[in-house]
Formats: sequence, C-alpha cells, structure tokens
Amino acid sequence: MTVTLDPAVKELLARSAPAEAPAGPLTAPELRAAFAASWRRPDSVEEVASVTDHVLPSGVRVRIYLPDVATPVPAFVWIHGGGWTIGSIDENEVASRAVCNAAKVAVVAVDYRLAPEHPYPAAPDDCYAVVEWLAAGGAGEAVDAGRIAIGGESAGGNLATVISMMSRDRGGPPLAAQVLICPVYGHPDDGFRSYVDYAEGYGMTAGAMRFFFEQYVSDPAQLNDPYLLPLRAEDLTGLPPALVLTAEYDVLRDEGEEFARRLTDAGAQVEMTRYSGQIHGFYGLYTDLPASPRSHKHVASFLTRVFDRQA
Repeated sequence: MTVTLDPAVKELLARSAPAEAPAGPLTAPELRAAFAASWRRPDSVEEVASVTDHVLPSGVRVRIYLPDVATPVPAFVWIHGGGWTIGSIDENEVASRAVCNAAKVAVVAVDYRLAPEHPYPAAPDDCYAVVEWLAAGGAGEAVDAGRIAIGGESAGGNLATVISMMSRDRGGPPLAAQVLICPVYGHPDDGFRSYVDYAEGYGMTAGAMRFFFEQYVSDPAQLNDPYLLPLRAEDLTGLPPALVLTAEYDVLRDEGEEFARRLTDAGAQVEMTRYSGQIHGFYGLYTDLPASPRSHKHVASFLTRVFDRQA
C-alpha cells in the first residue's frame, strides 16, 4: 500500500529542490565541493565518551566514537554513502553518535577513497582493510576485536554487504551482522519499478545514480562482478544476519527489498522494514526528519540484540 510523503519530507524537498544533485553537468570534484558546501554540522549532537581519528598502516582514515562504558565494547564499522563519489565520515555525525550511545558500541566510520580518482575496487579494499585492522586489535583495548558488525547507507550499504562477502570468501574476520540502509545492489538498467516511479523529485534521482556508476566503474565488464553489485552473486549463503531499511520514495527501494528476499532464501536471518513516506537519506543525511532518530534507535536495537547473543 502506497502512502503519501511524510509532511516533513515534503517540506524538505520544497526547500532543497533547486539544490538537487545534477545528473552530470558537474564533474565529480565539483559535485563533491557543492555537497560539502551545502552540508552543515547540526547545531547539537549527542556527547559520547570520546571521538578520535586514526590512520591505518594502509593509509585509510577512520573515526572512532566510543560510549561511556568501562569494559571493551563491540565494533560497528560504518560506511558513508555518496555513490562511491562524494561524502565523508563527517556527514553521519548524528547517526554515529546516537548509535554509539544507544547500542553501547564503538562506531568506526571509514573514510574510504572516492571515485573517479580511485574507482572500483579501491573502496571495498579500503573497507576490508579496516575490518582486518579491527580484528587484529588495532583499535586498542577499548574495542572487543572479536565482535564486529558492519553497516552503511546507500553506496555504504553496498560496501557493507561486499565486505561481508569478501570476509566469507577469504576466510576473513567473522562479522556478527550487516546493517543495510537504502543500499545499492543493482544497476539503473536492471528494470526495477522504483527507478521509474521515483526517478526525479525525491532527492536522489535516477540520473544521479547513473552519474555515480560512471565514476565508480572503469570497465563495463565490472558490472557483472558481485563484489561491485551483490545482486549479481550466485551464492549468498553464509552471510551474516542483516537489517535492511528501505525508503518508500527511493529509486533504490526495490533492489534493496529484492536483495533482502534473496538473502532470506539463502538462509540468512533478515529483518526488513520499509520506512513509509520517506526518501533516500532519511537515516544519516536528513537528520531533522522525524523518522531519522527513530531509525537510529531501530539500528541500535538490532545491534544490541546481535551482540547480546555473542556475549
């Protein structure tokens, strides 16, 4: 059943419509600069026990948010969105702090390399290096190296599942769960209805997604690689439990829900929720929306249950 847009979303779209990302007239660096200029740190964010930046031996930068807990806490690797092309660890301050406090986890935000300067597979390589670093105890005694979950929004959701697949296939660090917010799993030409129904006018556009793919993919043959598009995978068995959140008015809605069904069919434990009346970015980008803090609590509750089973 289709419902109407959340009134707060309508107001947001009316206010921001002239600033929607163009499908291609800007170069990636110009689009990146425009996004950075339009983003502002919220006036107030939750206090956490500490926030520290670290540079891994591989050169990847991470930001670790720690809760006020005396004993070692599980790690939640967080991968920001932005079509593998724009965005940074700064944009998810609100969500990262909220989940850190509510779930009592160390949120480890990854500043992976961006396309087109660093096309596929730079981003998954960076994110996988972070998981290996955590599992080896790189974050220190405050973080439980044996309890790691991973998650992300949009392109970050794509990368979270890709890292889960890489870890399975390589015998890498076991992951307790994956949190997938409005994830990218297919291509604009895959025929999903949401790409038609919500192509324009809802923030993320079909044209913008095509632009992002043009930046990320250097060889069209890579579009058949399941480490780039997990819907191409023939085998989804052995992946960790998943929380999948989609937005009703999002070009990526249908592929996220299709992937959730395929994961379930492959034997994974999957919780899937469609956030009615919401648009792409409701979780980590548009944190003034009433649904945003509700989704942070949703993620924190899921992580708490997952990690409690490991305790």
